[in-house]
Amino acid sequence: MAAAKPTLTDSLSFCLAQLTAAAGEGLGGGKDTATNETPLGRALLALRTRHVKAAGGIERFRARGGLRPLLALLRRAAAAGPAPSQAGPGSAPSSVESAASAGPAPSPARLRKTLDLALSILANCCTEGACRAEVRRLGGILPLVTILQCVKTDSIQNRTARALGNLAMEPESCGDIHSAGAVPLLVESLTACQDSQCLQSVVRALRNLADSPQHRLALAQQGAVRPLAELLAAAPDPALTLALVRALLELSRGCSRACAEQLSLGGGLGPLVSLASHPKKAVREATILILANLCAQGLVRPALGNAGGVEVLLGELRRRRGPNGAGPASQQPLVRAVCLLCREAINRARLRDAGGLELLMGLLRDPRASAWHPRVVAALVGFLYDTGALGRLQALGLVPLLAGQLCGDAGDEEEEGREAASWDFPEERTPERAQAGSFRSLRSWLISEGYAAGPGDISPDWSPERCPPPPPPPPEPAEPTSPTLGPTPLRSPRTLRTPGRSPAATSEEPWGREGPALLLLSRFSQAPDPSGALVTGPALCGLLAYVTGSPGPPSPRALRILARLTCNPACLEAFVRSYGAALLRAWLVLGVAPDDWPTLRARPARRQHRELGEMLLQNLTVQAESPFGVGALTHLLLSGSPEDRVACALTLPFICRKPSLWRRLLLDQGGLRLLLSALTRPAPHPLFLFFAADSLSCLQGLVSPTVIPALPPPMPLDLDAPSPCLYEPLLGPAPIPAPDLHFLLDSGLRLPAQRAASATASPFFRALLAGSFAEAQMNLVPLRGLSPSAAWPILHHLHGCRGCGAALGPIPPLGQPLLGSEAEEALEAAGRFLLPGLEEELEEAVGHIHLGPHGGPESVGEVFRLGRPRLVAHCARWTLGPGQCPRKRALALMGLVEAAGEETGPLMEALLAVVMGVELGGKGSSLDC
Repeated sequence: MAAAKPTLTDSLSFCLAQLTAAAGEGLGGGKDTATNETPLGRALLALRTRHVKAAGGIERFRARGGLRPLLALLRRAAAAGPAPSQAGPGSAPSSVESAASAGPAPSPARLRKTLDLALSILANCCTEGACRAEVRRLGGILPLVTILQCVKTDSIQNRTARALGNLAMEPESCGDIHSAGAVPLLVESLTACQDSQCLQSVVRALRNLADSPQHRLALAQQGAVRPLAELLAAAPDPALTLALVRALLELSRGCSRACAEQLSLGGGLGPLVSLASHPKKAVREATILILANLCAQGLVRPALGNAGGVEVLLGELRRRRGPNGAGPASQQPLVRAVCLLCREAINRARLRDAGGLELLMGLLRDPRASAWHPRVVAALVGFLYDTGALGRLQALGLVPLLAGQLCGDAGDEEEEGREAASWDFPEERTPERAQAGSFRSLRSWLISEGYAAGPGDISPDWSPERCPPPPPPPPEPAEPTSPTLGPTPLRSPRTLRTPGRSPAATSEEPWGREGPALLLLSRFSQAPDPSGALVTGPALCGLLAYVTGSPGPPSPRALRILARLTCNPACLEAFVRSYGAALLRAWLVLGVAPDDWPTLRARPARRQHRELGEMLLQNLTVQAESPFGVGALTHLLLSGSPEDRVACALTLPFICRKPSLWRRLLLDQGGLRLLLSALTRPAPHPLFLFFAADSLSCLQGLVSPTVIPALPPPMPLDLDAPSPCLYEPLLGPAPIPAPDLHFLLDSGLRLPAQRAASATASPFFRALLAGSFAEAQMNLVPLRGLSPSAAWPILHHLHGCRGCGAALGPIPPLGQPLLGSEAEEALEAAGRFLLPGLEEELEEAVGHIHLGPHGGPESVGEVFRLGRPRLVAHCARWTLGPGQCPRKRALALMGLVEAAGEETGPLMEALLAVVMGVELGGKGSSLDC
């Protein structure tokens, strides 16, 4: 078969020549009778079907200079077309209109065909970036706008919109298209055109023109959104539906008020909600994001909820948070939308019924969603007076999560514009002011709920538990308008006149990122019995961490919450069971938080914190000493669970000041012994031993308020000024008197001694040296099992030395173990040789070194391990001494408990004796408590 005969149009040069000639001479020209086409028509057709579509064809066309004559041809075609009825912003300049006089006028059909082909070539070329830049440089945008204005044929409108849409992919060209006035013409095409392909091209052009917030706003203000919504409501074909939702998605980013109004007026909300379940993923996901974007405008949220948007957004967020869902980035717009939907009462009801509360609580529990936690908490404030929702949230564990929000590194809430405010009261629009993000985002809701008559009444001292706001205060001085650097400042102090409170007494109450959480906690604290939610370890720790860790003055609302809880009789038992009273004292009065234990680092106990702690404990004391409190505490101690009984015994010294009450409960009814016996059991609280040490010390102060034991106990010998040594003269080269006896140690060392003095020192040596044993006749008497250091104080004691300092010899220095040391050997030998005086002296020496002013809590357990009754008593007195540091006291008690192991009897008796202010085994000892 013969190859096809080549034609002139196969040559790009021929086609460009024809294009250049037509651009210079006009759109007329003779018609080829064989093909019934003009040479220009054949050239344009070849360019579109062969040359431009070939691989690299667009680049060759641009490199050979084809864009310049093509644009010139379009200018002539635009000028030769029907003139518009009235000039618009996109009309062609007079210089272009004058070009119509050049050459013979073409027929309308030929003009349309030429425009079709030229616009198709240009649109194809504009798919490449270099061509788009060249077209802009050559001024090709204005002719396209003129054609769009003048030629209303669907095919011409389609190709012109396609070319403009491709050009709009460049930001610079996009701005020029807006400036040329193309938007109103494209909007007009949406309403006038009936062809689906043309509509898709126009919709795509509008989508590409929405490349920046300024351009999106301009499109919405020029009415581009409403016809899109109307087309969507008309149930178009699938391809046009996809184009419409993609365009609306771009136009709704950072949704403006104009965009939301037009979309609603165009009837687009219902179709959008229906398309959220579209089988095509692209349509479905774009639609859901449009609905999420619309939530930024309060005016459309009620209608969106009525159309079913709440259920759609909740379902999609739930799906994306599922095991097979998407990542956090895809959840962010949906989280924002759901939180914004909580600002209107009708949507809150729908959200609650659709399981939205559980979903929001899941977000709060998710550490990966920590950046959204402030927004979620602010959204939950919308349910502040929805009793059913609050009960559900409390059952889901909201309170400890709120307490955790008071402190931490969670991300700050993104600020919303005033258009996002609640639309329950749309007439109350307020100007923006420099305020903290959470306050700003909730301000309109506070107004809508009736807590304030206007923005001027929302003072820093506002709180929902107060009465409805009174008339507004006098106006403030004008605020400075100069921009501020750094974080958004808090509002300047304002006063709100409340019943029984003068403006002068009103203090500033800052509203920062913790404001919504405190507001909800305050609402929970106003319940008749808030103990189950708020008087728990996590909740109290969160409140106390905020109060003590706030860089500035904490919100007075947090202080009111704590005061309200401690003044509520229904919370007394909860404070006892949860060790809340002990926690208040440790954290506020003593400056020891759970994170500070058991390390010795400490935060400074500020005076205001101590005063707050003492005030809160006084509130609990008032409750405890009331008839109701006495009954509650008695019931807990006598009939409660083992854990409750221990907690009650530990708490009583902190909140009971009546001697008749604490004596009856702690001494007569065995509360003290119950507490002591619990020391060696598994700790029911991380700070239990700290609480126990502090409780025992407080109880000791109650029992003996004027007795201050010395620390360490006074020693009978003044070791700083030792007594004269009576044994030393025997050690010199000329001993006086001469020794008549030597003791032989296992090491071979011989120690001189006087037989008479040694025999009278103890019954053991009397029998050994003056009795019927063989040693009585020996001048060299062996002493087995003694090292020289351990024997040294024994020889001194045998010769009458008391307080000469020899007892300090075998005592190891501070920080070294006592078990297995020569001190333990000396104590054992003193007992074996029946030398009680030496035993006491050695024990006092141990106490002087290891329990003295330089001794630490780690030494207490070491001393206790020696098992000497007097040393055990010394350890107990060191631990519970009134002048002792609370941390050292608790660490010492921990060491004692660890050293005691399973043998807790001696430790309990020693602690009991110290608390009761008696000596072990002394007369009048009342340890039967």
